[in-house]
Amino acid sequence: IFLDEIGEVDPAAQVKLLRVLQDRSYEALGSSVPRTVDVRVVSATNRDLVERVAAGAFREDLLYRLNLIAIRLPALRERRVDIPLLARHFLDLSAHAYRRPPIALADRAVAWLQDQPWPGNIRQLKQTIERAVLVVDGDRLDVGDLVALSGLEEREARGGTALPSPGTMTLDEMEKAMIVKCLRHYEGNVTRVAEALGLSRAALYRRFEKYGLESH
Repeated sequence: IFLDEIGEVDPAAQVKLLRVLQDRSYEALGSSVPRTVDVRVVSATNRDLVERVAAGAFREDLLYRLNLIAIRLPALRERRVDIPLLARHFLDLSAHAYRRPPIALADRAVAWLQDQPWPGNIRQLKQTIERAVLVVDGDRLDVGDLVALSGLEEREARGGTALPSPGTMTLDEMEKAMIVKCLRHYEGNVTRVAEALGLSRAALYRRFEKYGLESH
């Protein structure tokens, strides 16, 4: 069983998990009958659990139970050589998920991606590529598209906006929603909206016509 973000587990759940690991038994919700379990546990965290123990936020006995073999996965910024492969993989996945034709990744875009600090690691890289697929105009993702998108991401991060999960909206619905959001943010300034979305003014006006939008 894989337990992600184990460092965020609350104290009550830590007690229950420790019991399962020690006694290899648990009680199902609504039942008082113990059930045995025989599993191997793999857990992951981006927290320093030793520090969490010292702060009283994580049980020391649970840490000892979990920490039989520790594998440190370096941050993405420490293994930039992996970024081109990961970026192209996420690009293919996102293009397929949003029913887009294959999109090429320009060499300059790869270099830009490798220069970023990626505090959110692989998840942040994946989201960046996914968002680029939503707004890029054409079959090639270049550095200009990513630079424009990075500015939009920073502004939306401050506003707490996140992408919908795949399958909850069509590509057209997501594209229209993003254009409307940018129009509101830039108060109808078409030039700034086009720059933020990585589109030419002509491409943006075509989308206005497609979705029945007005720039004012």
